[in-house]
Amino acid sequence: MANIFLVDIEAVETRYTGQWKTHVPALLEKEGHNVQVISGRQDIPSATTPGAFLNFGGTNIYKANQVERMGELFCNGAVRPGDHFLFTDAWHPGIVNLKYMSELLNIPVKIHALWHAGSYDPQDFLGRLIGDAPWVRHAEKSFFHAIDYNWFATEFHINLFSDVLLREVDVVSLDSWNKSGKISQTGWPMEYMEDTLAPYKNLPKRDLILFPHRIAPEKQLEIFKDLAHWLPQYEFVVCQEKQLTKHEYHTLLGQAKMVFSANLQETLGISMYEGALVGAIPLVPDRLSYTEMFTDTFKYPSKWTESYNSYTVYRPDLCRTIISHMENYNTRTSYIEKQAQSLTENFFSATNLLKVL
Repeated sequence: MANIFLVDIEAVETRYTGQWKTHVPALLEKEGHNVQVISGRQDIPSATTPGAFLNFGGTNIYKANQVERMGELFCNGAVRPGDHFLFTDAWHPGIVNLKYMSELLNIPVKIHALWHAGSYDPQDFLGRLIGDAPWVRHAEKSFFHAIDYNWFATEFHINLFSDVLLREVDVVSLDSWNKSGKISQTGWPMEYMEDTLAPYKNLPKRDLILFPHRIAPEKQLEIFKDLAHWLPQYEFVVCQEKQLTKHEYHTLLGQAKMVFSANLQETLGISMYEGALVGAIPLVPDRLSYTEMFTDTFKYPSKWTESYNSYTVYRPDLCRTIISHMENYNTRTSYIEKQAQSLTENFFSATNLLKVL
């Protein structure tokens, strides 16, 4: 049986990456795979760069150590032809190092990687701060070509990636990539979420609306805070301002009637799924990955929050929508449950990935 070498992403305890540390290897082992985890150094800086998931210096220490470990595995004969390498974050320079070793040592392996974001998204850190600089665009194209299976969680993300990056590559069409498996869609490996959040599902609800996102420009926190001014009858909480433990965060989710988004960047939307699992109304704009993920019940027109100026025009409409949901919460619960089930089946279970491995 071929080995699966899991090149993991460093764990941030307050984020899903903390759970991936144990869940993803266990998921692969449950499927009967021989799994070896390639982690990096554990003594890297623990603080994240403001507004981001990771420390931009520390993550390179972690990834460089993973590259070192991959080199050792090739040198000691642990890697065999036909083995699989799974990167849980495709933005990893070690993908090029792996391809280099595999081809020059004539040990062909299959490379899988999960894409989260990149410079091709103008609202992402890379897109916002670096943009279309040749070095970053060529790096992402190199990763894409080195990877055998590029995995995305949503069709929106596939189209965003291909519209910006692949149109610049004079190779084959997106349709051809899809047919070949070079670009593939799968739910993220988050099968544990239902069990993790089950204890918080039936907590007493209160008139609480949460902002569960990172504090970053593309999340438009200023809209949420302005809504709090116009809707004083409800409690508005910005989770990241509270420095919550995961248990405290999940408790707030369980008590909330609504989780709100005005995001300008979202290729999946984990926090809105978390909210739906514990019975909070996920109120999202009809754009980005949300369009394909959520039913009309939980979407509002994109133009209402496309910018702060646009929001001020449509603020009365958005306020009325929020009031309607909050005051009629009990009539929404069955719709929330159906929405959560759909999200679980289609976007938060790694079924397609497991079929290929």
